[in-house]
Amino acid sequence: MVAARVKRLDTTQSVRHSLHMDVTSSIQSRRFPEPAAALRLIKPITWFPPMWAYLCGVISSGVAPAERWYLVLLGVVLAGPVVCGMSQAANDWCDRHVDAINEPGRPIPSGLVPGRWGLWIALAMSLLALLIAWPLGPWGFGATVLAVLAAWAYSAEPVRLKRSGWWGPGLVGLSYESLPWITGAAVLSAGAPRIEVLAIALLYGLGAHGIMTLNDFKALEGDRQTGVNSLPVTLGPRRAAQVACIMMSLPQMAVIALLIGWNRPFHAMAVGAVLAAQFWAMRIMFRNPKAKAPWYNGTGVLLYVSGMMITAFALRGLS
Repeated sequence: MVAARVKRLDTTQSVRHSLHMDVTSSIQSRRFPEPAAALRLIKPITWFPPMWAYLCGVISSGVAPAERWYLVLLGVVLAGPVVCGMSQAANDWCDRHVDAINEPGRPIPSGLVPGRWGLWIALAMSLLALLIAWPLGPWGFGATVLAVLAAWAYSAEPVRLKRSGWWGPGLVGLSYESLPWITGAAVLSAGAPRIEVLAIALLYGLGAHGIMTLNDFKALEGDRQTGVNSLPVTLGPRRAAQVACIMMSLPQMAVIALLIGWNRPFHAMAVGAVLAAQFWAMRIMFRNPKAKAPWYNGTGVLLYVSGMMITAFALRGLS
């Protein structure tokens, strides 16, 4: 039995060494990144959540967006293509060996973004983010500094909060939803956001923990082999899906309660309706969490962010 375990361990180490050699050799096969691959590296499809959250902050500020349209446009570009794109490049660079197991066709393990180009792109975009944020004032610049630090803390050693199924998704949720929302409200109002705005932004950021957990399902095998303790790895797909749904639902229930307390019953009913639709989608996902998690990320998340904008308009009415 001991000999069999040793043999399996040797086999696993051999596979990992082979993958490492394959990744190393492939990224040395080109001198410059393929343009299309460089675009895929910063994943435009992921830009939507922070851009949407920034717009929610703009709406919730109570200031007419047309009065400061240039700050709205600059903030949206900063939140999505620049900061979020940078975080994706940093994550792909730090995860290049994990991606060789999960998705070897990604830009870095496939060799389409060779050498250290992934790292250089992430560093250059970090600097670009700070330069773009400067005209947004102290709130916008400060929030961008926090976002850049959070992106590297999530992916890079020695911190690498991604290793934790609790801290990692929590950090991403706050960075993708709470921070852009607060930034949008602060930049438009030229000062600290109201306490109601801060409370709602924090709740939706906490709820995004569940969204990030469901996103980890696609990397289940690679995470397990490389020591990333995501909730799907540590709890198993079914329990992780249950925890994710609880994490998404409770903050939205708190939002509904706050809207009722602020005398916004119709907005509360609308958020309750999108939460009920999420419960329907959750029931479908529970039939096969591992297979249905990507489907839920396309269906339930759309409902989640719809509730965010409804709540932003409710906050606008309070100002």
